[in-house]
Amino acid sequence: MKNKHQKQKGFVEGRGYAKGDWNAVDSPELTDEELANMKPATEVLPAEFFKAVEDTRRSRGRPKVDAPKEAVTLRLSPALVARFKASGKDWRAKMSEALEKAKI
Repeated sequence: MKNKHQKQKGFVEGRGYAKGDWNAVDSPELTDEELANMKPATEVLPAEFFKAVEDTRRSRGRPKVDAPKEAVTLRLSPALVARFKASGKDWRAKMSEALEKAKI
């Protein structure tokens, strides 16, 4: 798999930054000594940081519901499925309603 992002070796005009900005950035690769002296983030950053990160992760995605719907596999005749599909975009919800009304 190819890396989509290639390292830029030199300044290129029109990328949203000035040549002075490019020249001001100096971040050479870390030496073995620097890597050995690094500490885990949990020792350096406050616990509130990790709590905030976890809270942000939990807030993403669909909200949790008390009684989520269950996915099932069901084999139905093509004619029946075609009739429900012809009823519109929300044909699955209409099929669910029809099963609820049947009270099986």
